[in-house]
Amino acid sequence: MIPNQWYAVLASKEVKPNQITSALRMNLPLAFFRTENGTLGCVADRCSHRGAALSGGKVKGDCLQCPFHGLEFLPDGQCRFVPADGKASVEDLSRFRVKSYPVREAHGMIYLWYGNGEPDMSEPLPFFDEHIDSGFACSMFSDKWNSHYSRCIENQLDVVHLPFVHHNTIGKGNKTLVNGPAVEFADGFLRTSASNEKDCGQTPKKPEDCSVGDKVFLCFRFPNVWMNRIAPNYKLVIFFAPVDEENTVLYIQVYSKLSPFKPLNAFLSSTSRLMAYIIERQDRRVVITQKPKASSYYSEEKLLAGDRPIILYRKIREELKQKAPKPM
Repeated sequence: MIPNQWYAVLASKEVKPNQITSALRMNLPLAFFRTENGTLGCVADRCSHRGAALSGGKVKGDCLQCPFHGLEFLPDGQCRFVPADGKASVEDLSRFRVKSYPVREAHGMIYLWYGNGEPDMSEPLPFFDEHIDSGFACSMFSDKWNSHYSRCIENQLDVVHLPFVHHNTIGKGNKTLVNGPAVEFADGFLRTSASNEKDCGQTPKKPEDCSVGDKVFLCFRFPNVWMNRIAPNYKLVIFFAPVDEENTVLYIQVYSKLSPFKPLNAFLSSTSRLMAYIIERQDRRVVITQKPKASSYYSEEKLLAGDRPIILYRKIREELKQKAPKPM
């Protein structure tokens, strides 16, 4: 994982009011909950008293209550009450504090700060706000892949696999010859686009002779959000939520503004999920077989010229990992 980043990790709808949701993310057992007044909290799923899973407890007012001995914890991890000591206790409860994680919500997702210190809670969260406004209708589904999140991301930047993995869907036409591809990284966004052709014996175009499309392109925002700009009013977004070193949950959102009527857009985005699911499953079948599970900038893989977007992704990811202090 890249430290000191806001990761989209869970769909907002997965944590309901007055409910605790257990989730393994970043290889961390976590308990997400909403207090009675709607405040979202995320703490380590382990009570500081006797190690019970806090996710088995319940929400009590503005606290999460441990199911074992009733200790109550605020969203920031502070222990507010130890029932066995009584209401009249004057004991310092700071020693019972549990690890908490800053969380925010946007775009139907819960973002978690994975890093050191206190993050800037006002900074923009990783997304594509300049491409997707409130006029779009969104439909979402999720799927779990037995693969490291880096492999899942790289698959969505891979233009070489299209005619093989997606030969009967988005890769129709047997366009196996890869021109370029052009790839760029600016203002935190990595952008590329496919420029494939049928192989008739011609020499592929060099990257400098290609350009990233201005209408249809792929865009990635570190650490784990990707967009396919299929058309100005039709876009696909994927959040790659890291579970552990071998598993990732993909949250796939279909955005539509093809019609001037939002109810119709909602219908179109919902019905489009079937094709998105078919394409995603074609990818999943192959990506989960890759070894090793996680990709690396320094690798024994014999990469192609067509892998330039993946090489740049690995390079930037490695630089970010090296630059950031390790999470505590």
